[in-house]
Amino acid sequence: MEKNKKNKKGVMYSTNPDFEFEYENEKMYTLANNQQNLKVCIDKHRAGKIAIIIKGFIGTADDLKALGKILKEKCGVGGSAKNGEIIIQGNLRDKVMDILAKEGYNYKRVGG
Repeated sequence: MEKNKKNKKGVMYSTNPDFEFEYENEKMYTLANNQQNLKVCIDKHRAGKIAIIIKGFIGTADDLKALGKILKEKCGVGGSAKNGEIIIQGNLRDKVMDILAKEGYNYKRVGG
């Protein structure tokens, strides 16, 4: 694939000598469930609300949203899936980890 200026995405110029441009036509592949290494974190937001954040997903945005949808439906809560992270509202870390185990994902509990 020829990489030219028109296919560059996001940054126009960088002074970082190790910077790699992202190109629009590059295909991203999702790793198999058993090859994913997800980190399940707990996070407190404003007003003491607790959310579970799943980090480290490697794959397409559609597959990330599909996993987020499965987790939200099985937990019966809201949340979002973007930028390689899934946010689940509420203190449901154990339930999220059980669902990830049933789906065949490798995960690690991070924090408290």
